Amino acid sequence: MRIPLSVAGVLFLLYPALRPWEDESTTSGAAAAMGATAWVIAHLCAMIGFILVAVALLNVNRTAAIVFWIGAGLTLPYYGAEDFGLHAIAHQPNLLDLAEDVRYNPVAMTMFGVGLLTMAAGAIIVAIRRRTVPAILFAVGFGLFLPQFFGPPALRIGHGVLLAAACVWLAWSAKRVEKVPVPA
Repeated sequence: MRIPLSVAGVLFLLYPALRPWEDESTTSGAAAAMGATAWVIAHLCAMIGFILVAVALLNVNRTAAIVFWIGAGLTLPYYGAEDFGLHAIAHQPNLLDLAEDVRYNPVAMTMFGVGLLTMAAGAIIVAIRRRTVPAILFAVGFGLFLPQFFGPPALRIGHGVLLAAACVWLAWSAKRVEKVPVPA
């Protein structure tokens, strides 16, 4: 539990720190950001982070793990489109129109939002069950995952710092779930 959650924390910090922060409202800025290898690596960091948190939560709280897995399952397809799809079309002349079609598809956006909120619910379950500062920060970090997308790069990087600190602190402060003895 400690290693997956700690690695997830580092990956959530790398996600906004490595992401290219070009002006994506212009074709040249969007092409530079989305066409960069750093774009792919940064988004992969977030995707792998979600998976590692879900794995780690199996040793913290089973209900939270299941809720988090559902949220990750709903969120990861959008991240895949954002990562690989936008990277693949980065140098198309109509990039801005294509990117808008990928990002603002109603079904994709709904799954993405519901997924992030569901992961936040899983993190909140951890906070309710643990009632510790690291667990509360963990819940706050995931609760702010969706709103942070509407902030400037500095705020988004700050969110990465918060998630990194919360994940690592929770990883090293939490005790493993006690195993229930199986009757013979």
